[in-house]
Amino acid sequence: MKHSVLVIALLMCFVLVSPVLCANDSPIRWESYSEALTAAQKDHKLIFVDIYADWCVPCRIMESNAFADKNAAKILNSRFHPVKLNVDSKDSILCDHKKNTPERCFFDVWELNGVPSFVVIAPSGLTVLTLTQMLEPDELRLLLFQFLEKEKEWISK
Repeated sequence: MKHSVLVIALLMCFVLVSPVLCANDSPIRWESYSEALTAAQKDHKLIFVDIYADWCVPCRIMESNAFADKNAAKILNSRFHPVKLNVDSKDSILCDHKKNTPERCFFDVWELNGVPSFVVIAPSGLTVLTLTQMLEPDELRLLLFQFLEKEKEWISK
């Protein structure tokens, strides 16, 4: 009897949680980190980096709600170079003109300490802002508009 209750509880958890954890139909046209750096030097758009980890539940929740928001996607796709960066990746990237793994950039250059985190990078490749916080769709849109208000100042960096 206890075994049946446990199985039912696990199934209910899977049914309720898995759509949130497995959603990945983002309307955002995510770019690779290196592609975004190259493109930003040409078109002078800011780079918006979403730093996540596969094990991060809040990251997956954001993917299914904030990053699924059509209005946020429209802003990211038209005014930024949006990038998803796995903090656990072993790839080498340039952060503030230094070659590192995403993890070393995360801790040593961007001085972040949790995920989800966001980094805004100027077209020159220099970091202009970092933030660690889970965001709802309306919070993400507001934040993007605030970034765009400072865009001219940041692009000159």
